[in-house]
Amino acid sequence: MYPIALTTPMAQDLTESGFESLSTAAEVESAFESQQGTALLVVNSVCGCAAAMARPGAKRSLENEKRPDKLYTVFAGVDGEATAKAREYLLPYPPSSPSIALFKDGKLVHFLERRHIEGRPAETIAANLKAAYEQYC
Repeated sequence: MYPIALTTPMAQDLTESGFESLSTAAEVESAFESQQGTALLVVNSVCGCAAAMARPGAKRSLENEKRPDKLYTVFAGVDGEATAKAREYLLPYPPSSPSIALFKDGKLVHFLERRHIEGRPAETIAANLKAAYEQYC
């Protein structure tokens, strides 16, 4: 687990942009168990690709006419219980931090694993997500 003082600014990067931080398994379950409409979930991380690609890409993707109804985030390495529960909704994909998932009516419809994020500019991540929003939102 990472120190909260270190990760707070990284978490705020998303929460200040409208993402709801889910920090317990119960919060994750409440958000996704009977989810209606669309929801974006960012599994946040302390790694450089989260800072340079995943978080900026997720935020830029929201600069779009179509966008998810709900925005959520869990922080891997900080909110262990919440992250473990969120990953149950991301199956059959293996754990991946960072990662970004789009759900529609409780079903995972689009997923970016770390391998889809790492080494790609934030603009590419945003464009990928915007295309998913056009299809599902």
